[in-house]
Amino acid sequence: MITNPRPEPAFEEKPKKGFQRPDAYVLMFVIALIAAIASYIIPAGAFKRVAKGDITVVIPGSYHEIAQTPVSFIKFLSAIPEGMAASASIIFLVLFTGGTIAILEKTGAVNGLIHSVVDKFKTRQLLFIAAVGFLFSILGTTGIVVNSVIGFIPLGILVARALKWDAMVGAAVIYLGTYAGFNAQFLSPTPLGVSQKMAELPMFSGMGLRLINYLAFIAVTIGYLYFYTKKLKKTNKSPLGDDWFPGKGIAGMTDAMEKTPFTLRQKLILGVTALLLIIYVYGAFKLGWADNEMSAVFILIAILAGLIGRLKVNDIAKTFVGGCQNLVYGALIVGMARSISVVLTDGNLLDTIVNSLANLLHGLSPVSGAIGMYLLSAFLHFFISSGSGEAVVLVPILTPLADLMHITRQVAIQAVMVGEGVVNCFNPTSGVLMGVLAASGISYGKWVRFVLPLVGMWFVIGLIIIVIGVATGWGPH
Repeated sequence: MITNPRPEPAFEEKPKKGFQRPDAYVLMFVIALIAAIASYIIPAGAFKRVAKGDITVVIPGSYHEIAQTPVSFIKFLSAIPEGMAASASIIFLVLFTGGTIAILEKTGAVNGLIHSVVDKFKTRQLLFIAAVGFLFSILGTTGIVVNSVIGFIPLGILVARALKWDAMVGAAVIYLGTYAGFNAQFLSPTPLGVSQKMAELPMFSGMGLRLINYLAFIAVTIGYLYFYTKKLKKTNKSPLGDDWFPGKGIAGMTDAMEKTPFTLRQKLILGVTALLLIIYVYGAFKLGWADNEMSAVFILIAILAGLIGRLKVNDIAKTFVGGCQNLVYGALIVGMARSISVVLTDGNLLDTIVNSLANLLHGLSPVSGAIGMYLLSAFLHFFISSGSGEAVVLVPILTPLADLMHITRQVAIQAVMVGEGVVNCFNPTSGVLMGVLAASGISYGKWVRFVLPLVGMWFVIGLIIIVIGVATGWGPH
């Protein structure tokens, strides 16, 4: 596993006497509390619903007010464990993902693969950017490497020094490569698979258009980084100023990051992992497998990887549990976010909100409505930086709204996924981004100036995909 001596922060941490941004759990608690209070004020209402095959849709124009159902204080507090219970399968999926990744890292399989790719292409710069960016985009779009991308930043910094780049490129080729894939995900159980399940869509359905979106995201990312390196070589001027590597402790990273040999055993581990994931994809498409089956596959991957890697049984268990512990915060936030929906449902406010949004968007075309969903998701992501947490809040609201506006649910899910995705890489509330900047020594302001042109390109691509989805009736529903 790549170790990373903790560098000094890229900016001075000064005590803040004024307002501080609340923790995501605090924010969601407050939102749920406001929703409970609103149940005493806002009229309760409901749509009539009808089953159409495997999905249930609202009947447009059927909204009507019903008797007020205020949420009591005890009922409000009970909504939190109810939200956790309702999200249990998703929470365990997130936890088991962390456990499995920890096992794969313990065996050195992931690190060995990455070092092998770096060694092969480090003297051919365009091929290096393309190969490493594409590799990490695959790890990102499948959810294998997301939060753990921070641990690979020292590798990018070291390669950047060898290739006479600046720290911006070193961090970006790893981080933006990963998040180009994650932001345009087409094969990730969370939040894409989770969102599709909530919208009553087959898991990983609509993959064709999402694959095009993913390829466009990674193509412009690779192109952007390559032209940046060309400009850097030509002008010898970096946004970082005269100090191209402002982070401290770089020399120490050389000793900490000894090359990991890519052994036959590690190749076998990755091969088994890939095979089991392919089997799951088949099961999702043909057998109706969902999050519980995905959790089962992750458990099997962890066991087999540990055994092939010659880990002791107790080490496998401890490593797996340790990996789960690393994702407890992100897992439980799904349940916390779900509690907001529980409160809205108990107060019969959800349909009232949907009806109000429908009235607000009244007269807009399906294209304009889908773009509105896209912008709403992007805006909300500044306050709820968890993709799964935001999906749990938004999807139950946008799904029936999409039905009313004659927008397919697939398009609504894409608006949520890419809306939050384009914000990820400059979102100051993102712990991953702040960790990447701390590891590389890059200040937030300089990073934003560097990445915003790329974010703009991502935004336009996402917009085009959404418009195409509306125009083609992108389904299945």
